[in-house]
Amino acid sequence: MSKQAELTTRLSQAFAPHFLQVENESHMHSSGRGADSHFKVVLVSDCFEGLTKVARHRKVYQFLAEDLQKGIHALALHLYNKAEWQALNETFPKSPNCLGVGQ
Repeated sequence: MSKQAELTTRLSQAFAPHFLQVENESHMHSSGRGADSHFKVVLVSDCFEGLTKVARHRKVYQFLAEDLQKGIHALALHLYNKAEWQALNETFPKSPNCLGVGQ
């Protein structure tokens, strides 16, 4: 199972999301293609209701603490409750390329 698939499964089980997208963005960074070091997570869950953005990030970082110690270098987290997600028309920001790519 790929790291992306593993993260998707584990986050689904832990957060019961309305929407979840996990993207391996390692190819956009100097780590190169095939690496499992940079991921973007878009997660919409009732678990985030009433939590600040910082508290949401802490919750996900704590859940993925072992992954962060064993090779994940960066996580771009976009964490919403259902109302926020609907207010955004169910869209999220596109990630830019790392400054080190192509230089």
